[in-house]
Amino acid sequence: MKNIFVINGGQKFAHSGGAFNETLTNWTLDFLRQHPDEFAVQVTHVNDDYDPADEVEKYKWADVIIYHTPIWWFQLPHRLKEYIDRVFTAGHQQGMYTSDGRSRKNPAINYGTGGSLHGRHYMLTTSWNAPEEAFTLPGEFFGQKSVDEGVMFGFHRMMAFTGVQPLESIHFHDVEKNVNISRDKDLYRAHLEKVFLGQAVADVLVGSDSQI
Repeated sequence: MKNIFVINGGQKFAHSGGAFNETLTNWTLDFLRQHPDEFAVQVTHVNDDYDPADEVEKYKWADVIIYHTPIWWFQLPHRLKEYIDRVFTAGHQQGMYTSDGRSRKNPAINYGTGGSLHGRHYMLTTSWNAPEEAFTLPGEFFGQKSVDEGVMFGFHRMMAFTGVQPLESIHFHDVEKNVNISRDKDLYRAHLEKVFLGQAVADVLVGSDSQI
């Protein structure tokens, strides 16, 4: 059985009610709970009160962390960023990371190698007002940089800092002007089946047990 920690980073702020990421979170939980012999689940909603020390324990418990987040002004929304700042700070020398990985003898090398969560994986979902073509077409806004290579590069480095390895991301575009819930649900269901039930990834997750 694999332990899955789901983080709903959808935020209630200004005109946003966090509805799309709440829907994604519910789709994730429905999928995982359809396989009770394969997955145990914990979930955190960043809009709710939480104890950072308890959240550190969830990271340590998890085999896979799933992040659901909108992107606001090309960054994580402030409530999710606050959650990460508080929880990762609480996790210093408490099982998430020991240091930045460097030694005083040679401080120029090995930065980012002090993580303690090796053997675990994470999956990122993001939701955007921007259409997919803004990332793929020549001359468009993101210069043909993918979400993972561009805006979310820092997020992926943050996770690498703790020792966690990525599973395949999925990104939802044009959710304000052209949302299609039925299509997105089918796409996401197929993605979850590929990531969590596909044999190649299943082998990766099984292999992670010996590294935890």
